[in-house]
Amino acid sequence: MPAPESTPGAPCWIDLMTSDIAQARQFYGELFGWEYETGDEEKYGGYTTARKNGKMVAGLMQKDESQAGMPDMWSTYLRSDDAEATAEAVTANGGQVYMPPMDVPEQGHMAIFGDASGAAVGVWQPREMRGYEVVAEPGTAAWHELMTKDYDAAVKFYQQVFGWETEVMSDTPEFRYTTLGSGDSAKAGIMDASGMLPAEVPSYWQVYFHVADADASVEKAVGLGATVHHAAEDSPFGRMATLADPTGAVFKIIA
Repeated sequence: MPAPESTPGAPCWIDLMTSDIAQARQFYGELFGWEYETGDEEKYGGYTTARKNGKMVAGLMQKDESQAGMPDMWSTYLRSDDAEATAEAVTANGGQVYMPPMDVPEQGHMAIFGDASGAAVGVWQPREMRGYEVVAEPGTAAWHELMTKDYDAAVKFYQQVFGWETEVMSDTPEFRYTTLGSGDSAKAGIMDASGMLPAEVPSYWQVYFHVADADASVEKAVGLGATVHHAAEDSPFGRMATLADPTGAVFKIIA
């Protein structure tokens, strides 16, 4: 598959903040066939890059003491050509700056924001590191989805801050869903999850990974220490399941 298009506002990278990077490396390495490269400790804080068949697909980072109370989690990064300008747009449109734009030597600039519905989302302004190099193949990111408690505010936020051209996929009381782009060219989705998420769970982005066989992948993941949140089931888009890795980071798989 050709390298994914890296267009402004579109998902371009994912990474895992984990309390046990050694365990995470083993788990995802065996589940998805990833190989790893660890960056310079002084320059990049030991940030680990995961590769699939030699191509960059994700990052992994050990949590430090200041993050000890935060859950382990996967993050989606949207591309920006100017992270500082994006930060200004975030605050002007009801969002928050959780981590202001910072320089990653030679690679680019990164930042973490809270959108208008409270979901954390990363931003990547590329230099040498353009983002992931392959998607929608087994062991790589297949889809990015915002589960939001304030659907209307979230859709408007991504339109205004990131220039999303959106399409309403469904607008029934049971299922409200908007996509970035349309049809087969869509790159991400926003779901109205106000009736699904418990009061204590905030809006959040979730990452789907493509697998060849959902049931076999669930079985393998459980054998590696994963927990099944939602068993594999068929959908119009493929067979899907929701899992948590051995330290609790939630992700979805789709075949």
